[in-house]
Amino acid sequence: MQTYYRLLCLFLLLFISVPAFSDGQPATWDTDSERVELSRFVDYWQEPSGPVGISTVTDLDTRAWSRNGSDSISLGYGDEVYWFRVELENVADHEAVTFLEIGYPVLDHIELYMNPGKPGSEALVLGDKQPFYDRPIDHRNFVVPVTLAAGKKATVYLRVDTTSSMQVPLTLWDQDAFYSAEQSRSMFEGLYYGIVLVMVLYNLFVFMAVGERSFLHYVGYITTMPLFLASLHGVAFQYLWPESTWWNDQSIIVFLNLVVLFGGMFSISFINVTRENHPGLNRWTVGLVMVAGMLATAGFFVPYRYMILPTILIGATGCSTMLVLSIVRWVRKDPAARYYTFAWVFMLFGGIVLALSKFTMLPRNLLTENATQVGSALGVILLSIALADRLDREKKRVFLAQQRLLREERKARIAQEKSLKIQQEANSLLEKRVQERTQDLESLNEQLLELNATDALTSLKNRGHFDRAFQSAVVRAYRYEEQLSLLVLDIDHFKKFNDSYGHLVGDDCLKMVAQCIRRFVTRPQDLAARYGGEEFVVMLPDTPEAGAIQVAERIRTEIERTAFRVSDEMLHLTVSIGVCSVSPGEAGATKEIFGWADEALYEAKGRGRNRVVVWESPGQAMMTVVSPA
Repeated sequence: MQTYYRLLCLFLLLFISVPAFSDGQPATWDTDSERVELSRFVDYWQEPSGPVGISTVTDLDTRAWSRNGSDSISLGYGDEVYWFRVELENVADHEAVTFLEIGYPVLDHIELYMNPGKPGSEALVLGDKQPFYDRPIDHRNFVVPVTLAAGKKATVYLRVDTTSSMQVPLTLWDQDAFYSAEQSRSMFEGLYYGIVLVMVLYNLFVFMAVGERSFLHYVGYITTMPLFLASLHGVAFQYLWPESTWWNDQSIIVFLNLVVLFGGMFSISFINVTRENHPGLNRWTVGLVMVAGMLATAGFFVPYRYMILPTILIGATGCSTMLVLSIVRWVRKDPAARYYTFAWVFMLFGGIVLALSKFTMLPRNLLTENATQVGSALGVILLSIALADRLDREKKRVFLAQQRLLREERKARIAQEKSLKIQQEANSLLEKRVQERTQDLESLNEQLLELNATDALTSLKNRGHFDRAFQSAVVRAYRYEEQLSLLVLDIDHFKKFNDSYGHLVGDDCLKMVAQCIRRFVTRPQDLAARYGGEEFVVMLPDTPEAGAIQVAERIRTEIERTAFRVSDEMLHLTVSIGVCSVSPGEAGATKEIFGWADEALYEAKGRGRNRVVVWESPGQAMMTVVSPA
């Protein structure tokens, strides 16, 4: 038990955040801003017993407001109505078109005022008591377009009245960044619900095949769990019942209690918590299941405000009870309790974190809000494995029983053993052949990938491979603020050379240049490629300008002094090289960097060829590294 206590303490420490105070400063938005968390910039004021108009709120003395000062706004459950105020300042030199996201979709009633007292500052009414399609942006959270004038300040007021937990997470988004983040969130949601749907169908089919009641209880559990989470996170309101505002609140109560009901019934039957072996635990679990059933039924009639606290309590108690049952049965050497215990560790962790978040004992953040989903997904997978393991053990037990019966019939047993042996050998041979074919296919795929990325003439990488690698290198250099160098090489007078000596000799010339380049591109992360025709590129990640110049000069010198035989004539080729060494200012700067290096190459051509020219920023002259005599 000491081990579990230490683990629980560690989990709690991971989710405790330190308040960050903003000293009364407004939230600032600049040119590079993509997302600003506004919670620590928010002031709040509790409305007295009667409704208060916006004019009264804007005239309040500054001392009447309380600064939130932490990374989350969470005031717990209660009947109080709160006003929130946040000041935004656009320090950029252009207008900012943003989204204001209120990331808690179960708030009942929200009135939003933008710069009250000015023209066009009418109240915008939001909340899950309004039909979903009345929202300005179709999203499971409350998202409002906000335009900030250049160099101006704007003040946003919110009046929030809700029967759920008073959590008002505010985030100001750049619109492109919001949609990009939404893609990741949607992918996470789709992955979770896809896993659950697969598990529901799989276990439903297994129940229909074997008739085991545990599978039916489990299907009920893994069906109600995602429905509860979908209701809590606003996904169900968006996609399942966008016009049913009453059911949107009550569904949270109903489905959470059904989770406890089906989870308890599944636990009793699956890990064999009977009146004979565990009378006390059995009575406690049965009582818990009955209470959850009554609360689920009451959820159709009793308003949300009276049901939410008992429901959260029964949910936390239910999760803890299932964990205790699994540990007790594991100690009693029940094989089914192995996976079951680990599954409920994940589920209990997610459930307790969510409950503590609602009671403001933990801050509301990405981890606390999604802990239940992650924990339940892992738990669902582990419980499915546990059910499969149970089926496997049942099959083995039946098999042993059959073996004992077959021992009485010697001839039939021998025939069966031979049949099983032949089948095993056939399976083994089949698996071996499948593995061999799989290995052959993997080897061929690797060869095809390598051929697809390699220039057939020079054996350097081709342009397609370079484009992909260059994009990745620019993103990495931008992320880690590293210097990225690019060399663009072009063989001088190659067209004249090709016309004079023929294309076959020209191909040999390209091979010789490629070999010279390869000698000086030796680091694993460096890349040399044939870009097209007589043009080559060399990418040097994490390389300053001096290093890039040194590599370029070595390549130029090596090519210049390498004799190239054509019949009885010894020829010498030269190349012009453009160098660009920059720390990218954005992740998509590939075209700009290549264009700068290409510009330096053309400058080298214009200055007489057979030289290295380094690109300099606008306003500075390009530097010629070598000027041949």
